[in-house]
Amino acid sequence: MNSLQRKLFELQDLKYRNFHSKLMPGIDKETIIGIRTPVLRKFAKEFAKTEAAESFLKELPHQYYEENNLHMLLISDIKDYERCLAEVKRFLPYINNWATCDIPRPKCFAKHKTELLPVIKEWIASGNTYTIRYGIGTLMSFYLDEDFKPEYIELVASVQSEEYYVNMMIAWYLATALAKQWDATIPYLEERKLSPWVHRKTIQKAVESYRITDEQKVYLKTLRENC
Repeated sequence: MNSLQRKLFELQDLKYRNFHSKLMPGIDKETIIGIRTPVLRKFAKEFAKTEAAESFLKELPHQYYEENNLHMLLISDIKDYERCLAEVKRFLPYINNWATCDIPRPKCFAKHKTELLPVIKEWIASGNTYTIRYGIGTLMSFYLDEDFKPEYIELVASVQSEEYYVNMMIAWYLATALAKQWDATIPYLEERKLSPWVHRKTIQKAVESYRITDEQKVYLKTLRENC
């Protein structure tokens, strides 16, 4: 065990480990230390100020789930867009779970949406489960408000996958799009353009959302029929 791993184990919460490991089926419990997210975030902010952080980013693959999360947290705080993007691209192939994948996107991405978009399209077309998920999540984070275009919904809706974590992200994206861009999104449900599973899951997540009006929820429930 190296010095960083020893520090991470000092932050271990075994009850949290037992709980959180159940949320990530397929991930070896022995690779999960068990550190609550706010605690790891605080540690990451301090660790980022050290020379060891630079060395850590060069060390792949990591042994523990929390090391992967720490890696993503460090990347997310990089302010230089080109360097940040390069680090994200280098790390994406090593992501093996939804939680690491869904750590909030780097803030610097928000100032470079034009040049980031082609990269997002490459991620979505990659064929790698968590790279696809990361691409769709990035599109959801930055392109559903003033930078929205209807073609982005088509880009996500056209993804064909048997992977649960891809389809769940598609549904999450579409439910969020219903809240922010209802008129452009609802035809995909009305016209049954989605797979039955994604169709039902999109409606479920939208109905659970506080951003969808009661009237919209009533209408969405009618679209569950015959699907």
